[in-house]
Amino acid sequence: MASISNLASSLSSLSFSSQVSQRPNTLSFTRANSSFPLPAKSARRASLSITATVAAPPAEDETIELKKYVKSRLPGGFAAQKIIGTGRRKCAIARVVLQEGTGKVIINYRDAKEYLQGNPLWLQYVKVPLVTLGYENSYDVFVKAHGGGLSGQAQAITLGVARALLKVSADHRSPLKKEGLLTRDARVVERKKVGLKKVKVSAHGTEPRILLLLHEVYRVVLATEHESFISGSQVKVKTSSYGRNTLVSVCLS
Repeated sequence: MASISNLASSLSSLSFSSQVSQRPNTLSFTRANSSFPLPAKSARRASLSITATVAAPPAEDETIELKKYVKSRLPGGFAAQKIIGTGRRKCAIARVVLQEGTGKVIINYRDAKEYLQGNPLWLQYVKVPLVTLGYENSYDVFVKAHGGGLSGQAQAITLGVARALLKVSADHRSPLKKEGLLTRDARVVERKKVGLKKVKVSAHGTEPRILLLLHEVYRVVLATEHESFISGSQVKVKTSSYGRNTLVSVCLS
């Protein structure tokens, strides 16, 4: 019991002092000297410091602020605005609103550079119509985009900005059309074909699978009709194209 009371009195003699360092988001604690006996090996470690780092505020706060900013600039939402244009590319759709400003571009309530991952080509797509007319620092661009990838969305924004500039003035049609900015790019990925590994690639190589099937069919037919003649011979398949028709000829050698 005496040893326990001595230990309790020694622990009660320990004192801790808290000190906030000048560095931001850092809290440190330092233990004062005590009369509690320490082992010889740990005598060098008489001071104890604890550092706690507070995490930075998430990026969602910036998104919320931009969302409030967009709502204040666009009362009534996108549909209620006058200078608006819709652009499409592949599976991407972008609704663009232009307002007089300093050249800011906000996509889905995020800064364009952040949204497009700092890709200089995609950022150039967004600003091409404005640069063509010399309005790069005269209008703010607000975009709602969905579908497709970032590349498709950037090109859809290009068409949307160009169409919105037509509502500013009809005189803009000639320079925009000359640069091809008013033309909808209808190119899409070609669908995969039945029986092929990809669009035009067969599972057996570059030769279309239909020719391989015809090769086997004719081989079986010829083997049935000329069983004694076909042994040791080779079957050759020759194709000739006539417009959309393909002639397949099979011969023995």
